[in-house]
Amino acid sequence: MGFFSKLFRKEVQETSSKNVEDFVSLTRVYFQSVIAANIGITNIRFIPDVANFKRLFKIPTQGGRLGLAEKTASRKMLMQDYGLSENFFKEIDASVKRHCRTQNDVQSYLFLYQGFSNDLMMLMGNLMQWKFRLPSFFKGALRTMTEKTVHDVCTKTVWKQDDVHKTAAAVRQYKERLGYSEQWMSEYVYNVVMLAKKEKRRPEENEGKK
Repeated sequence: MGFFSKLFRKEVQETSSKNVEDFVSLTRVYFQSVIAANIGITNIRFIPDVANFKRLFKIPTQGGRLGLAEKTASRKMLMQDYGLSENFFKEIDASVKRHCRTQNDVQSYLFLYQGFSNDLMMLMGNLMQWKFRLPSFFKGALRTMTEKTVHDVCTKTVWKQDDVHKTAAAVRQYKERLGYSEQWMSEYVYNVVMLAKKEKRRPEENEGKK
């Protein structure tokens, strides 16, 4: 998320209980919980984000299986705090089920997903810079612009800038391999953008009170 920190000139400090880092971390908890529940992981050190989540929120292990209770709890938080849809989680479930059939598949899948997420956010930051300046109350317009830009990334094969062209091609390849839709990508990007805007606004508000 370093690119977004620079883009919004975010100060290096915690500015909100709902921020980009928390959103991304909670999403990782859901991913790891689904994987743990699906393939029967018993060593909690193999899923460090879930381990931290369990300790922080005191989540008891359900039925002697790691991942079940953590999946439910993280899903509930993501829906309540960030307004994610049912389909967002269904796509994660389907992708994990398809690609993680044994414990040996997990690291390569998570590595692939991390590359997808990083390239997607870097590309969207490049393509939507001026649009990020829109006031947060234009949520509908920003969501529409996000969806349009994601659609361009998924369908447009020729870009003027070489770096954009290469990154867009990489994102499309990740998308096809992992099985995520334009809708999923748009929902993920939109939440990161809105949270980053809030993190920028909070320090500015504090400065105005001095």
